[in-house]
This record gives sequence, structure tokens and C-alpha cells, in this order.
Amino acid sequence: MSAAHVVVFRGRTTVARRALPATATALTTIATVLLTACGGGGDPKSDDIKGADTATATPTVSASSGADAQRPEVTIPSSFRLTFENWTSGSPDEQAVLNDGKEQLRAGYAAIIANDPDSKALAFYDTRAGLTQDREWIKSYTGKNVTVIGALPVFDPKVSLFAENTKAQLAYCTDETNARTKNRETGKVVGNPAGIDPKVAYTVTMQKNAQGVWQTVSTTSKRGGCS
Repeated sequence: MSAAHVVVFRGRTTVARRALPATATALTTIATVLLTACGGGGDPKSDDIKGADTATATPTVSASSGADAQRPEVTIPSSFRLTFENWTSGSPDEQAVLNDGKEQLRAGYAAIIANDPDSKALAFYDTRAGLTQDREWIKSYTGKNVTVIGALPVFDPKVSLFAENTKAQLAYCTDETNARTKNRETGKVVGNPAGIDPKVAYTVTMQKNAQGVWQTVSTTSKRGGCS
């Protein structure tokens, strides 16, 4: 995911992906464009983006559940509270999607905070197409020399599985009411302008790789799309 996607802040600069405080409708527009621009342009070679698997129409998936995959450790400072509400399912297959979708989103915001568009953790959770899209999202922050602060609840997750549980769609909502961007040099803090719906709905397309890890292929967002 995924979005940033204030795309955060895409556009003028807000927090959405993804969509965190944006300085207005322009932010939302920019965030959405970046999030849906997966796979556009040329077709880079697989080693152009190290750590990201190539998205294919028929991925080869082993019997692995992904439990043995060496997942990277993702750390987010206390200045940005990314919380996941009711992020559980009684289905082990759905829970696996939720777990990797959660870590992918955490890796994205960790990359923004660390000013690191080339995050290896994010590459682990993205396909090549997904990583291309998410790097644009991250650069929409790092290119403006801003980071994210405050709190961003992520809630109401819904998982749909397809293709014999090798592909999935993960939908969720975020609430940017208490999310902000902060300029690294000036310290200026920016939130969403008055009148902007703070809730953003995301739809993440995912696929399971040969190691059993659910990777993000693309992310789209819609401000005001949450009930």
C-alpha cells in the first residue's frame, strides 16, 4: 500500500498516501494519481529495484505459509502513532494478508520518516510495480523535506481472496484528523485544511510470492470514501 497516499502529503503537502494532511484538494488529487500510477511507463529490469518481486499474471507460489520468511524489522518513532484497530480475522489466510498489509504500510511511513525512498523493508513487501508506485508516494514527502507526525488510525479492514488464495484485495480506512506533516528544516507543521474530509478509503491489490509473503501490487485511495 499503499497511497501516500495529505497523501500525505501529496499535492501541496499533506499526509495521505496514502493521504495525510494535504494542504487542500490538490493534495488529494496528487495522492490519488501517485497511488494509481502503478506500472506506468517503461518496464525496468528486475534488478533495477532490488528486493521487489516482479508482479506476474500467474505467480508461482510454494506451499509455504510465509511463516518462515525473514521479515524485516520495521520501527516507527513515537512522534507518529500508526495504530491498527480490529486488525484481526478468524481465517488464517485472511490474517496473513492483514499481517503483511499492516507491515507494508508501516514500512512506507517508516521510510518517509527516515527520509529513505529506497527502503529495503518496503521493497520486501512490494512487487516491482508496487514499489515503483510507493517510491513516488514517499518522494512526495522527502522531495519537499517533510516528515509525518501525530496519529493515524487505520481501521475497518476487509480482505477478499482470489485465485486459490494467491491474490487478494485489502480495503481499509484511515482518519487523518490528528495527522500532520512537519518540515525537517523549518519545523513548520501542516494539517488538512478546514472542510477536508479526514477519512480516506484505500484499496490494496496484493499477491503472494514464492516465499509466502503477501506483497502489494498497487494502491488506490478515495478521500471521503469511508462510511
